[in-house]
Parts: sequence; C-alpha cells; structure tokens
Amino acid sequence: QVQLVESGGGLVQAGDSLRLSCAASGRTFSTYTMAWFRQAPGKERQFVAAISRSGSSTDYADSVKGRFTISRDNAQNTLYLQMNSLKPEDTAVYYCAVKLFGSLRGQYDTWGRGTQVTVSS
Repeated sequence: QVQLVESGGGLVQAGDSLRLSCAASGRTFSTYTMAWFRQAPGKERQFVAAISRSGSSTDYADSVKGRFTISRDNAQNTLYLQMNSLKPEDTAVYYCAVKLFGSLRGQYDTWGRGTQVTVSS
C-alpha cells in the first residue's frame, strides 16, 4: 500500500506561483499513474492534472491548462504540480492520488490528506 503526503501549499497573491509536492512511500512509485485533484469549500472534488507512469503523457483540466505543469521524479518518489499565474478561483485543498490501472482520467484508488492553497485577490 502506498502512502502519499502533500506539501507546498500556502497563502499567495493572485499572479504568484507555487509548487506542490507529493511524496510517496511504499510500493514502487513508477508503477503508479498519478494525479492532482482539488476541492474548494462547498464544491465537489475536481480533476486538475494527471501524469503517466513514465511521465511521457499528461492531461490537464481546461481551467489550469497553460498555467499548471505536472511532473514526477521516479528516482525521488515525488510528484509535483507547478502552479503559475494563480487566480483566486484556484483556492482549494489540493490532493494527490494514484492508481495502478486505467487511463489518466477516471477513478483513483489512494489519496493523500491534502494541502491548502489560498490565493488572495
């Protein structure tokens, strides 16, 4: 079983950047498809971005395309989300998630506890 711990969240101003990290332990990191999701207060959890096992394929929600970049370092067992040009509507708890099978979208099996990102206007 894999364990996921997110970090890097914080309070920033609109237009700023943040980089989130997700450290994984347990099963071999490179066997997982990985993703970032977010959940704002009073809203459903939303897909943000996903990356394939090798890192060769990525997918993004339209709302973050061109501003966010997902990447992974399989040697360091770490997933990243570089967030640029942040907007107040990006405010949410950000979660990383993994799965062994399936496409970049869809259901994920294991989740971290999340890290809060707050963007002030």
